[in-house]
Amino acid sequence: MASFTYKALGKGGVVTGTLDASDRGEALKQLDRKGLQPVSISMGADAGKSAAKSPPVKAKKPASAQTKEGVKENSSGQIKLKRAEVVLFTEELSDMLAAGLQLEPALRAMENREELGSLKEVSTRLRQLVRDGNSFSSSLRKVSPSFGPLYCNLAAAGEASGALDTILNRQAHYLKTLQELQSKVILSLIYPAFLILAGIGVVIVFVTKLIPQLTELLESNSGGEIPMGVRMLMGTSDFFQKWWVVILLVLAALLILFKAWKDNEANRPAWDRFKVKAPLFGKVVEHRFYVQFLETMANLVGNGLPLLRALELTKDATPNLYLKGHLERMLEWVGDGRSLSASLSRTGAFSPLLIDMVSVGEQTGKIDQSLRKAAERFDKELANSLQRIMALIMPCVLLVMAVLIGTMAWLMITAIFKTIQSIGAQ
Repeated sequence: MASFTYKALGKGGVVTGTLDASDRGEALKQLDRKGLQPVSISMGADAGKSAAKSPPVKAKKPASAQTKEGVKENSSGQIKLKRAEVVLFTEELSDMLAAGLQLEPALRAMENREELGSLKEVSTRLRQLVRDGNSFSSSLRKVSPSFGPLYCNLAAAGEASGALDTILNRQAHYLKTLQELQSKVILSLIYPAFLILAGIGVVIVFVTKLIPQLTELLESNSGGEIPMGVRMLMGTSDFFQKWWVVILLVLAALLILFKAWKDNEANRPAWDRFKVKAPLFGKVVEHRFYVQFLETMANLVGNGLPLLRALELTKDATPNLYLKGHLERMLEWVGDGRSLSASLSRTGAFSPLLIDMVSVGEQTGKIDQSLRKAAERFDKELANSLQRIMALIMPCVLLVMAVLIGTMAWLMITAIFKTIQSIGAQ
């Protein structure tokens, strides 16, 4: 028997102590039976002698390393999940944690659910890593790339503040909002897509069939005089017919160069700044950042974290490098003794309404409540911005189609009248 020193999380907080077990696995089982979640566990001084006497045991391949049917893995062995699966995992886990379950038992409960599919394997691997003393956020990074840096950083913030269930619940709401937004955009674009395809079909028929026939008729009846609009259209058509391969190659090269420029770390701040300053869509990005920033700060400060530490964790959870730079400067100013509202104002990147609400919270001593109310306010603003964009999609498509079809009709009518006049003059 070996003596193990452990540090674990219990209902009353962090628990430390020692226990006797034959090996590490038996020690983990004993902690599990006591309802403790292990943070770290190591053998005592007497364990080395026992280990020397015992014959070496060949380690079994863990269940997480085995490939299961229906589980998609990348080249590094990480499990790929769909967005719907990430949302389901986040909702299930946040509900269990909010009900009072600790992290390891909650993951074990999800592991035993038959209907969760790939999430069973994810839960198994996460539980094994957590039992070995890894943090939940670092375990997420090791198990699946589908959670992303923002998700993992928010999970780390939740662990630090003791509000992991609240953070996961809000993250589930955020992911569901994105999923619903994508569904709405797809549904709203189905009808415009049919209109665009129909318009392209009409243009192709006009350019390849009707306009050439009218052109031949005009040339035979008017001595080669063709309306200017028809000549321009035919010249454009001839140009695309001769150079379409070159045009496609140039467009592909431009897309590849743009992607390479955008993915370059040196250019990411400029690209992120453009996303914030872009017309129409920039407001959506900006309001989404406000909501994420305010909700995260409210959860961290409300659960007892110092303001400076909460701001640091919020900065780490911000994917936009341009906005992250503002938060880095705020960290310096808050560290020098300035208030949060004064630091927000000094950056010049935050709404005056947001700054005023934070300032009121500082004066009343209820900054977490003010941050949460501000988050709710900007969440409504975000919804309004998205509704405005959705409402503009259909009119814009109809306007483009009206201009396209109207131009074609005008050219056709002009050519027809020209032909009739030529025939009548003969």
